[in-house]
Order: sequence, then C-alpha cells, then structure tokens
Amino acid sequence: MLSLGAKVVIIADQFEQNLPLGEYGYIIAYDRNADNVFDYVVRVPAANRNFLVPDEDVELEEVLLQEEVDRIEREALIDYALATFNEELFNRIVKGEEVHEEPESAGVESQSREDFIRQVNLKAWI
Repeated sequence: MLSLGAKVVIIADQFEQNLPLGEYGYIIAYDRNADNVFDYVVRVPAANRNFLVPDEDVELEEVLLQEEVDRIEREALIDYALATFNEELFNRIVKGEEVHEEPESAGVESQSREDFIRQVNLKAWI
C-alpha cells in the first residue's frame, strides 16, 4: 500500500475512466470501502481533478525511474558488447545473467608469501 502524499504516475486505465495516462499525481486518500474496487484517491494537478484509481493503475515515480535506468543501462551494455565484438558479454546480457567482473588481483591473494616474494624478486632481476 502506498503512503499518503506519495508522488505517483498513472500508468493504466483498466476501467476506462479517461485517466490522464503518464501524468503525475499525489495520493490524497485511501478508499476503505470494501465493496469498492478502487484503492486510492489521486489528485492530478495537471487535470485539476481527483480520481479514484485501483492499485494496478498507479506506480511510484521512483520505481518507474529505476526501471528506465535499468533498461538504458542494459541497452548501453549491449551496444558496447556489439561494438567491441565481446560475445561473452553479449550472451550474458541477453540471457539475463548479471555481469560480475572478477578482480585481477584475486590470483595474487591466493599465492603464498614465498611465491609472492619469488615473483617480486624475479621482476626486480629482469
């Protein structure tokens, strides 16, 4: 349940009440009538009206912005993978797996102290 005063965006109009789709609004009240299908009373300043809306017709602005950011990030990664001919990255993105870059120093941490000193001395000798 959304809180009072939350800034929402009208994303659907499932009961065809001519809601202003894509407009911002603020939740000003809950409709607590059990016989009613509507959940919220939303004030839309652009329309200068209050609307009764079900929960499925509104979404928080922050959620919509995060979904848009995720979509843009995914598209940018796909473009980068195609531009650099990185087939592995492209397949990870398309399959929906998250891309985790493994640090290159992970192999160094698993070395023993003697191996590390030997490697440093070898590089110093060269």
